[in-house]
Amino acid sequence: MGQDGRGGTGSTGTGPPAAARLLARLAVLAAVGSVVVVVLAVGEGGLEVLLAGFLGLVLCAAGVWWFVAHRGAVRLLGALLAIAAPVGVVVLFAHDGLWLTALVLVLCWGVALACARSALRKARPRRVGRGVAGPRPRSPYLIMNPKSGGGKVGRFGLVERARALGARVTVLDPTAPADVAELAREAVAEGADLLGVAGGDGTQALVAAVAAEHDLPFLVVSAGTRNHFAMDLGLDRSDPARCLDALTDGEELRIDLGDVAGRAFVNTVSFGVYADVVQRPEYRDDKAGTALTLMPDLLVGEGVRRLDARIDGTPLASQQALLISNNPYVSPDVVSGGGRRPSLHDGELGVVGIRVEGAAEAADLAVRGSQSTGLTFTTARRVEVTSSAGEGTTSSAGEGSGTDEIPVAVDGEALRMTTPVVCTVRPGALRVLVPRDRPGVAAPAPRVNWRRLLDLAFGRHGRTSEVGASGGQGG
Repeated sequence: MGQDGRGGTGSTGTGPPAAARLLARLAVLAAVGSVVVVVLAVGEGGLEVLLAGFLGLVLCAAGVWWFVAHRGAVRLLGALLAIAAPVGVVVLFAHDGLWLTALVLVLCWGVALACARSALRKARPRRVGRGVAGPRPRSPYLIMNPKSGGGKVGRFGLVERARALGARVTVLDPTAPADVAELAREAVAEGADLLGVAGGDGTQALVAAVAAEHDLPFLVVSAGTRNHFAMDLGLDRSDPARCLDALTDGEELRIDLGDVAGRAFVNTVSFGVYADVVQRPEYRDDKAGTALTLMPDLLVGEGVRRLDARIDGTPLASQQALLISNNPYVSPDVVSGGGRRPSLHDGELGVVGIRVEGAAEAADLAVRGSQSTGLTFTTARRVEVTSSAGEGTTSSAGEGSGTDEIPVAVDGEALRMTTPVVCTVRPGALRVLVPRDRPGVAAPAPRVNWRRLLDLAFGRHGRTSEVGASGGQGG
């Protein structure tokens, strides 16, 4: 099993493992079983179970939309509907004696989905998480933010441990904002042969850009709040002190860096609704309250802004939100912060577009998920983002000049950028030093694609190896 030289992925075999084929067949069997349950129960309320469940899902989704996108009485009605719809379905099943049919149907479908995801995960080519042996740095330099992650720097004794390992450490002063990129450049000028950060992903990106500029190794210490970058590198997020082991026993990975208008990013760049919300000063102290206050104006208000994009030259019009990631996430969970990237060296941007204009579209999203017309998932090398005229845009050179500024969230940092905003990827631009002993990257659950699953269960070996290669990327 070989490495590809950039942080190393490889695949084994030409066909799927036997366990993957067995799980795929079990998934198909469970799915057929759910259909059989409905057919056998047609005269005893089987169709009622399906229709009631479907209607409850649609009404709940519509209620959530009214709650998020409106204020006053409509918001209250939406909240009541979102709660009452699923409760009403349960009460109906209990009253009509349909609870057993509903339970068996849910169990069959749950088993089908669980087996399907397991099958596709096992069929996917195995990723090799090892890099090349990293030389021990002679003069490492680390920047640490004592406020990140609720004070993880102090709680885990990161400053003392880093200094004991020979690193020079600068601890940021929370009362005096510093230019961390400039601090990193000064350290390079003074002979630093490694740069590192214990802090949030936004700070990580700024210093990583300097490391890439000087072709120096970069050390990620998982001392932020969510540590998405550390997670996708396979680092220990529960004990950031383990990241410092890379200074004495490390491996080097070559990964990509995203670029938005000349600024590096390690995770994501957000445009639209989320970017508008994080611009507000009160967001840091009250995320949910700020979002609920602003959402009606951002979604359906007067002069609401929409985003247009060109994705490798292909147009994508009138989006409410766009999320561009440094390498693609494997599931829509990225929208809620739960997605994962199985690779950081594929040389591609992930693109997620969202457009939900009303309760009907919200219901379509709830029912069809990633197949909804309101969601776009794709990859690209270059994405150019512009904005339609609306409140909240400012022009620096007059109307029609094409120089509007729009809110942008870069790795969670609130910025404003002049349109068109261009996002690209810099393949293999960053050398990352990671500890040899680390948890590794957990295989993310793939989205279920029944066509690929049937091919995996009953197809020929040559075709099913392709299924495994793309099982996590399918719709």
